[in-house]
Amino acid sequence: MKVDVKENPEPCCSKLKLFLASLSFVYFAKAFQGSYMKSSITQIERRFDIPSSLIGVIDGSFEIGNLLVIAFVSYFGAKLHRPRLIGAGCLLMAAGSFITALPHLFQGLYHYETIVSQPQDVNSTESIRPCLANQSHVSKNDDMSATSMAACEKEAGSSMWIYVFLGNMLRGIGETPAMPLGVSYLDDFAREENTAFYLACIQTVGIIGPMFGFLLGSFAAKIYVDIGAVDLDTVTINHKDSRWVGAWWLGFLVTGAVMLLAGIPFWFLPKSLPKQRKQVTQSTEDKAHELDTFIPESSAPSETPGPVTFSELAKDFLPSLKRLFSNIVFVLIVITSLVQVNGFIGMITFKPKFMEQVYGQSPSKAIFLIGVMSLPAVALGIITGGFVMKKFKLTVLGAARMSISASIISFFDPSYPILSAVLKEVSYQQESLLSQCNTGCSCSLKHWDPVCSASGITYASPCLAGCQGSSGGGKSMVFHNCSCVETWPLPSANSSTILGQCPRLADCDSMFKYYMAVSVIGAFTSACGAAPGYIILLRSIPPDLKALALGMHILIVRTLGGIPPPIYFGALIDRTCLKWGSKRCGGQGACRLYDSSAFRVTFLGLVYGLYSMSYLLWAVLYTMMVRKYKKLALRDQAKTCGQEGAAVNNANGNTLSEENLKNEKEQEQEKECTI
Repeated sequence: MKVDVKENPEPCCSKLKLFLASLSFVYFAKAFQGSYMKSSITQIERRFDIPSSLIGVIDGSFEIGNLLVIAFVSYFGAKLHRPRLIGAGCLLMAAGSFITALPHLFQGLYHYETIVSQPQDVNSTESIRPCLANQSHVSKNDDMSATSMAACEKEAGSSMWIYVFLGNMLRGIGETPAMPLGVSYLDDFAREENTAFYLACIQTVGIIGPMFGFLLGSFAAKIYVDIGAVDLDTVTINHKDSRWVGAWWLGFLVTGAVMLLAGIPFWFLPKSLPKQRKQVTQSTEDKAHELDTFIPESSAPSETPGPVTFSELAKDFLPSLKRLFSNIVFVLIVITSLVQVNGFIGMITFKPKFMEQVYGQSPSKAIFLIGVMSLPAVALGIITGGFVMKKFKLTVLGAARMSISASIISFFDPSYPILSAVLKEVSYQQESLLSQCNTGCSCSLKHWDPVCSASGITYASPCLAGCQGSSGGGKSMVFHNCSCVETWPLPSANSSTILGQCPRLADCDSMFKYYMAVSVIGAFTSACGAAPGYIILLRSIPPDLKALALGMHILIVRTLGGIPPPIYFGALIDRTCLKWGSKRCGGQGACRLYDSSAFRVTFLGLVYGLYSMSYLLWAVLYTMMVRKYKKLALRDQAKTCGQEGAAVNNANGNTLSEENLKNEKEQEQEKECTI
């Protein structure tokens, strides 16, 4: 039996498509903001002289903001005007970006750690003698009293990072309505076969945001933090130096303005829309495949909700929550996502630092390559996954198989363990800084002003290198007659040093290129499972709990998967630090140099361990889905057999042929139901 559905063609600029375009732009804007925050982590860490563990807390404040309101927004917001709630969230996200940039206005100029006194006239021929001039510097900074240190800390504004924390938290609160309310609004009024493709489009447009965010972060990282306020000729460091701070505040003004524009259309969209109708004929055979696209909890049809009061919504909240977490498939999806997000958030937060410490890349170059290589591959992978879902009309189990396969294939990325293991370390030994060649210089061990010798060894300061004089100025300053520079076996070789750490070996660049090529392939493969993963989540819950389920999924994943990883990743990475910097007023600042081998083992061990655990959970989840799918299929088959058998028994036939026909049908039905 076929039922023809005829209707007027859908207009090309329907309100649903306008909502789709607006939501896509919001996903772009919030990803633009979030990725710029990730790209600025290193700059913020250096600007406020804080360790990686504290920068992890600041980075996790976004998820803390989500935690505060996500459950209420997801449940109550689903019954209210969803587009306007999304528009209000955009205003909060824009305000959060502007607040994050405020410390630049209040903190004053950046004074990086240095023991090299720069002459007022950069063209001066006056020679700096680090080995002798350092004595007064030691007594000045190493013997500060507690009172003077507290006053200095207050004057320097070292607690200004709190503005960054609060601004990021406000962004998290504002971002809350976009995902659960936006996706549920779209899924409620779109055709089922279009949902996966629409979600893929939104995610693809959203992934363009990080591309622009990382590119903007790379651009800002090359601009000196106090651009326009200082004479750059007097700055003795460049963007490759571990003390360099880029114009991190500039990007937050740009991302805030973009988010402000993204929220405007939602104030003019309606509370609800007419459901998209099927434009093709529907046959009774199609109903037999309903389980292929949805795993229902019950066969009761959903009713259109009427006007309800706030008290009625509050009364129904706990029962709805109980129903939701009684769904074993949903619980397993949440746990699996939680473990995967732990690995991903920890990796993406410290990946630029990993590329800097292990492969010797500058922060700006690392951020740039992530933006122009890895993220386009992710965007292509997401849209490919959505297209495959729509083209081949994959079932829920098919989506699960696709998502699992993509994740496992991307896991076998050989670039991390193989290439990272063969890289040479920077020559730096903390315990042997003082030696006979610099004992008469009274050098401080707390400061970091690295110089590089012709032999490829980095010294923590010109004083520790035993340098007796200098020439030039600014970034081109050269130190001469350095008694600690080894010139053997050529005693007449150059004993001078130049500002900055020594570069890595030439083969490091070729290894890094191979690493980036393989990691791009892994990023594409992993992203192919994103859209199928969303479909599994959407089709495993009843329609009336859809918004609540999405909200609780975000709440749990972002709370336990977004807040802890940057903290414990950062704390463990801090344990691999070889040389800590000193704050302007004394005390421990940001790490200047890491043990590359220990950094690599710590970082990759955490990432690979978490991803391995997630694949075991995927196997359990898939097994549960198969069992539930078979159980529901057998139940519906038995129900169909019972209905048809009752219809045959109620038929009144008086002829022998009719009796024989009835017996034959009953036998066939009994045989089919037994199978």
